[in-house]
Amino acid sequence: MTELLIRPTTAVPDATGLPQRPARARLLRFLVRRPGLVAAGVLVVLVLVAAFAPWVLAPGDPSVGVVAEKLRPPGPGHVFGTDYLGRDVWTRVVHGASLSLQATVIAVAVALVVGGLIGLVAGFVRGWVDDVLMRVVDVLLAIPAVLLSLALITALGYGTVKVAIAVGIASVASFARVMRAETLRVRQATYVEAAYAVGTRWWVTLWRHVLPNAAGPVLVLAVLEFGLAILAVSALSFLGYGAPPPAPEWGSLVAEGRNYLAVAWWLCALPGLTIAATVLSVNRISRALDGEWRRFR
Repeated sequence: MTELLIRPTTAVPDATGLPQRPARARLLRFLVRRPGLVAAGVLVVLVLVAAFAPWVLAPGDPSVGVVAEKLRPPGPGHVFGTDYLGRDVWTRVVHGASLSLQATVIAVAVALVVGGLIGLVAGFVRGWVDDVLMRVVDVLLAIPAVLLSLALITALGYGTVKVAIAVGIASVASFARVMRAETLRVRQATYVEAAYAVGTRWWVTLWRHVLPNAAGPVLVLAVLEFGLAILAVSALSFLGYGAPPPAPEWGSLVAEGRNYLAVAWWLCALPGLTIAATVLSVNRISRALDGEWRRFR
């Protein structure tokens, strides 16, 4: 006699005896209750599309304009209006996303790698190595990030990549602090002590046990710092340290429009709103990853 296995379609009790909803239903309920998170995710996806495939959202040339259509307000033909040379502002904002996000990714990567290594070594080795590295981190924390970035740009020179490196170095201290704290916590765990007891080499313990279990909060911090890095890169681009014109970086677009605030408010307002919306969306996603997603899981 053949036994029929009937797959339950309702809630299945877990080990505690309480009914547990399927993962798809729980995910749907999680998203329905958080429309702000859904909107933030959609906006971040659009920004990523603009960064990697700008022709999908804006097929035009960002550096070509029609002089007869200069300073047109936002409307059906030009969603974000036109600038003083008749160039479409929407096209320039979309194509500028690749430059701004390229600098942001480099900045976060520099901060994550350098700061993570400093915090990992300081928390794992301890002793005088920890003291020396943390004093260097304290010096970095004592200097305002903007001033440190400006000093580094003065030494490195102008350009998008150099701005990104300067912003990344200015953010190293926060990553080093978080990684050190997590390394100290994981270092005292039972499985790390067991690895030492069975004779595991220290670099194997560091690579297999300490680093994977200490990297979670640091990666969440990287998502949060991504939004702050967008602000820092845009601020330095606004001051003229980024790519030279006519490169449509977000900060330089705001800087170009400040001379036309009286007659063309959209030249500053709409690129500025794009920067603000992107930063708020990234921060909302990082907050969800830090607390809400853990409770969902």
